This record gives sequence, structure tokens and C-alpha cells, in this order.
Amino acid sequence: MPDRKAPKKQSRGTVSNRSLERGLEILSAFGPGAALLGNGDLVERTGLAKATVSRLTRTLAEAGYLEHDVGRKAYRLGVPVLSVAQAMRSGSTILLAAGPLMRAAAQERRINVGLAAADREDMVYLESIRYNQRASLRTIVSGQRIPMDLTALGRAHLSTLSKEEFVRMMARFEKRERGQWARVHAEIRDAVDSVHANGYCGASWQPEVVAIAAPLAIPGHRTVVVNFSVRSVEPMQTIVTELSKPLLELRDQILAEVARIES
Repeated sequence: MPDRKAPKKQSRGTVSNRSLERGLEILSAFGPGAALLGNGDLVERTGLAKATVSRLTRTLAEAGYLEHDVGRKAYRLGVPVLSVAQAMRSGSTILLAAGPLMRAAAQERRINVGLAAADREDMVYLESIRYNQRASLRTIVSGQRIPMDLTALGRAHLSTLSKEEFVRMMARFEKRERGQWARVHAEIRDAVDSVHANGYCGASWQPEVVAIAAPLAIPGHRTVVVNFSVRSVEPMQTIVTELSKPLLELRDQILAEVARIES
């Protein structure tokens, strides 16, 4: 949990940055299944002090980023959050370049194609095209979070980290997975080795769902990861072998299109 003791000596700039950081923690606490949260819920989710949470929710509500449901004594995200998200999407060169290419690949092969980036211990979908012939058990939409340590998207991202960052993330995952850690640890190591050797990795973290993912290193942008996923009873390696070449082709097409747009 964060240290709740006030710093003895800090500049005004440092204090302001910490307040902003904590305000973003409040906004990040909302998500699927947590659309309406009271101050007590936010204390539990963020680890911040009750007084801090009360002050921040009041400020965020005054700015419109939270809406206060007086009857339920809780908050929900406000309209400006959606506006900021839309501005991010419409201003993204990567999404502009990748969207049409992803749709074409998904339609041609009748598979699911996704693009995601990391946020802490999760991956967040930036775009998701669902064209699988067999209906998926889940509907994936932009902004949805999935576990980094269990998925092909996440493991492909982990392959791009420095040694120090990788060790820190693995320590976090160990706390989260606990009894499953030995298996997950081995799978992550194998996936990272696969990306380093082949440019991609596969994973099957849900029954009959196989995914394959490849990271994209684009100058001037954070790392993003593209993936294919299908529902199939075939062995994972069979699906990975079948989809690896078209996935890498899509990766290269996106890289080339981003370079063209930004040139």
C-alpha cells in the first residue's frame, strides 16, 4: 500500500504531481463491474487514505470527471473521460494505420484480430475486430483489460522489457498468481524465448481459445502488440504454426503504414 505519511519537505511542483497521480488512481479504479463506486470502495481499491479519497472525488466531481450519485452515495465516471478517450483514439497514428489492415486480415481469415498496450499488470485493448466463425464466449471491446501474465498479448509485451523491468513485473505476478505461479512462470519464460527467436508467442488461457501475438516497436510510440485469436479444439501449436506467418505479415504491414503516414 502507498505510504500515507505526508512528506516532510517537498516543492509545490512535487506535491501537485503527487496529487495528480492520486487523482488518476481514482479514475483508474473504475472498470467493468465497478461502474459505481463509493469512497469506501475507492479506499479499498487504491490504498489511499479516506480523507485523500474524499478530497479527490470531490475535486474530480467538480471538474466533471466523476458524477456523484447522491442517492447511492457513490460516483461514476463523467462525460469528459469519454471525450479524452475518443481524442486518444482519433489522434492515434497507430490506430489509423492498423485499423483497416486488421479488419482486412480478420475478414479474410474469419478470425479475431486485436491490438493492445500495457497498463501496469494488464493489457488494454486499443482495437478489437471479432470475425471468428465460432462465436466467442467473450465480447472484447476497446478499453477492455486482460491479464498480462496469462495472455499471448501480455507475454509478447513482456518480451520487450528490460531485465530490470521484467524482474519487477514477475514479482508482481507471483503475488497475484500464488498457487499457479510455477506453471505461469514457466509459460512466460517460454513465450518470451519464442518472441526473441521467432517474433511471436502463443497462449491458451481459456478453454478452446488459442491466441498468437507479436510486439510492434514503433519509433516515437509506446510498444503495442497485435494478436490473432480463434476458438478451436486443435492443439495450440497447430494453430500457432498456421497463423504465425500471416500475423508477422500484418505486423510488418502496420509498421510500414505507420512509417508512411508519419513520413
